[in-house]
Amino acid sequence: MDIVYHGHSCIQVTQGNYSVIIDPFLTGNPLAIERIEQVKVQYILLTHGHSDHITDAIPLAKQNNAPIIAVEELAIHLGHQGIQAEPMHVGGAWNFPFGRVFLTPALHTSSSLSEEGKVIYTGSPVGIILQMGGATLYHAGDTGLFGDMRLIGERFDIDIAFLPIGGRFTMDPGDAAIASEWLGAGCVVPIHYNTFPVIKQDAPSFVHMLQQKGLTGKVLSPGEHLTI
Repeated sequence: MDIVYHGHSCIQVTQGNYSVIIDPFLTGNPLAIERIEQVKVQYILLTHGHSDHITDAIPLAKQNNAPIIAVEELAIHLGHQGIQAEPMHVGGAWNFPFGRVFLTPALHTSSSLSEEGKVIYTGSPVGIILQMGGATLYHAGDTGLFGDMRLIGERFDIDIAFLPIGGRFTMDPGDAAIASEWLGAGCVVPIHYNTFPVIKQDAPSFVHMLQQKGLTGKVLSPGEHLTI
């Protein structure tokens, strides 16, 4: 499994002939170093409907003829905009050509804006368990700390977890460190930080905090690859 971090919460995962992207936000992302024209994927996965997670979902779907996998309400909302959508829901799992997807809970909200600026409800926010090529990846989406992260860690043998650390809108580094203990992942990568001033954090200090707990963490720079 080859993983590239595109900044913020966007990661792209490639295994064999398949490449999928989670929460594509490159356009307008000051940390992203690639343009969407450079991204080739077969599927797009979304954790929720906020703009910093779906900005490039429809353009990428049309550019690559790639279906979008998302919670039902968000899938329906995007499907009305001319793309193919694969609806799922919390606790559901499905085998796709690239691997298996399981949607976990997340403590957050999920909405989009109409052209008139009205808030559109887009279903429950989720995290994603992605199993490809014998490896298990957990993308927590935007979430606060919640007790069932212990259950997720017990339920799945997680090789790598991507956890938000930005604070204010999600967990901060302290809560993310607790989540890391509960999940028991082989490696934890911080996401959703430093994109904007209000979520500025010291990612190396977070990794050091994990090391003091006997855990493994790694900071990825936008554009950096990691193979597991």
